[in-house]
Amino acid sequence: MRSGRGGVELQERSAAATPPGRPGAGTDSGAATSAGRGARITTLLVPEVIFGVGALREAGPVARRMGGRRPLLVSDPGVMAAGWVERALPSLADAGLCCHVWHDLTPNPKDVEVGAAFEAYTAAGCDVLLAIGGGSCIDAAKGIAILSGNGGRILDYAGIDRVPGPIPPMVMIPTTGGSGADVTRFCVITDTARRIKCTIAGGALVPNASVIDPTLHATMPSDLTAHTGLDALSHAIESHVSKAANFLSRTHALGAIRGVMAHLSAALDDPADLAAREGMARAALQAGLAFSSALLGATHAISHQIGGRLDLPHGLLNAILLPHVMRFNAEADPAPYTAVADALGVCTRALDAAEAAEAAIESVADLARQAGIPTRLGAVGVRPEDIPVFAHTALLDAYITTNPRPVTEQDVERICRAAY
Repeated sequence: MRSGRGGVELQERSAAATPPGRPGAGTDSGAATSAGRGARITTLLVPEVIFGVGALREAGPVARRMGGRRPLLVSDPGVMAAGWVERALPSLADAGLCCHVWHDLTPNPKDVEVGAAFEAYTAAGCDVLLAIGGGSCIDAAKGIAILSGNGGRILDYAGIDRVPGPIPPMVMIPTTGGSGADVTRFCVITDTARRIKCTIAGGALVPNASVIDPTLHATMPSDLTAHTGLDALSHAIESHVSKAANFLSRTHALGAIRGVMAHLSAALDDPADLAAREGMARAALQAGLAFSSALLGATHAISHQIGGRLDLPHGLLNAILLPHVMRFNAEADPAPYTAVADALGVCTRALDAAEAAEAAIESVADLARQAGIPTRLGAVGVRPEDIPVFAHTALLDAYITTNPRPVTEQDVERICRAAY
């Protein structure tokens, strides 16, 4: 069991710094916070990262090194069908691990699924969590780990730093190039009773290790490649302009934006292009590190509500909403989007901040269109009468607090109607 952090912690502190006043957001909130004029606290928790083609064979040795003997391997039917779990099992067996596989998971992991998986974990006497899959599998594994160390129901821990007890080691093996969940301190679970997504955050949720093998991304269908690629882009852009942005998050965010622009189209054109898959894996990793430090914004706060109610792909909703949230934020302050525009490949030399921001918005919208993603919420089943509900619950989402511009319910409605 462990508590606190899964890897390296880097903190930059000012003598004048004090914890922020928002309830539940202590120094372990993941945000860089200002506590006075010029004061800044920056926190970055980093798992051990094993990256490269062929890294899957390291799964067993890594889990063994983390102290595990009986791992629960969390996956889903699509990943099972692609053969990646079967490919990982020899590495686990060679390391002397007795593995139990659980794969009864659907997209947007549900509270009841996490509860069922925890029962499987307990019944098999497991002592370490592995996940092979996308963000849903990784978030489910984090949920199981929380329950293993703390009991109760997974939704009891929604919020920031509400996981009091130690949790078992976690090794994550992402099969998509977008979620970043394998390196972050966040876990998003669907509340099936209220039909909303709940965010659980805290340093304890940073995995012990992330094993990133771009080969595993080659079996993603084109729509999933597009959705997860645009998800990575939304992580990078939102973390770059976040109120909690810092020198670490901005560096990773801009690198991720450049990576998505360089490699997403190639990955869509040729799924077997390992150079493109590796480039997208790097971008997803950098975007994950960026938002784990700086958090996100209104795009994610709104998409969580729509996704929880309609069970729609998270990256799809982010791709639709992102240009409209960018425009809303740029109305108040376009300056942070100049660097974003540069990273997107826009020549900003002759543009003022407002023009650069608008060019960045158009570049993001163009990329989504080229990737075949619908541009309107109405096209994916959102009904106008549901928008006020989304507007209300979005303000309860943790990520709304770091959006660079204050957001009201009326603002969320305006954003959603613009995207409709």
